[in-house]
Amino acid sequence: MTILSQWILAGALIGLATGVNAAGGDPEKGAQLAAQSDGTGAPCAACHGADGSGNNAAGFPRLAGLDSGYLAKQMLDYNAGKRINPVMQPNINNFDAQQIRDLAAYYAAMPVPQTSTPAAVSEDVLALGEKLANQGDWGNYIPPCSSCHGPGNRGVGATFPAIAGQHPNYIRSQINAWKNNQRNNDPNKLMTAVAERLTDEQIDAVAAYLGSQSATAE
Repeated sequence: MTILSQWILAGALIGLATGVNAAGGDPEKGAQLAAQSDGTGAPCAACHGADGSGNNAAGFPRLAGLDSGYLAKQMLDYNAGKRINPVMQPNINNFDAQQIRDLAAYYAAMPVPQTSTPAAVSEDVLALGEKLANQGDWGNYIPPCSSCHGPGNRGVGATFPAIAGQHPNYIRSQINAWKNNQRNNDPNKLMTAVAERLTDEQIDAVAAYLGSQSATAE
């Protein structure tokens, strides 16, 4: 599939994604699950925080306010071995599909915290990240992040998560995971197609820029 065909498909997926959600989740039950530990794993809040804001230094992503369909898919993919993480695997595999939907509903219903991380980079690096996020680098077949992740990169439905205000260390680690074929659970490998074209400098820049942005609309 050519890069043009991939982004035509991406546009179609955006149209579909707006109507997708993880139906049937109970936020109250999810809250109980997020706080509990059965002795075989840590409670979700231990890594992602009581407010779901995550932790940049440790590389734990913000979950609060993300689409419930997206969250449910990621957890189900961990359970099915379609997405691999040595920290998440032993914690999430204790939950069945309904409990995962409950957890997804709980985190999706949480208020979006202010998680933007001041960019500890030069203005030139930040400018490069802004260009990649909002304009892309079409000369090297790199589309802007916003072409899939929506206006302000604040997400589109269950397929394309909000990445504005997401922790830069997490963004960097995930782009590198796609680039190195350690993660491939996205539709039609769209992220793989982008990540493999990005240089280390570009990955650092776009992660710093996105992490410095507000997670909510101004």
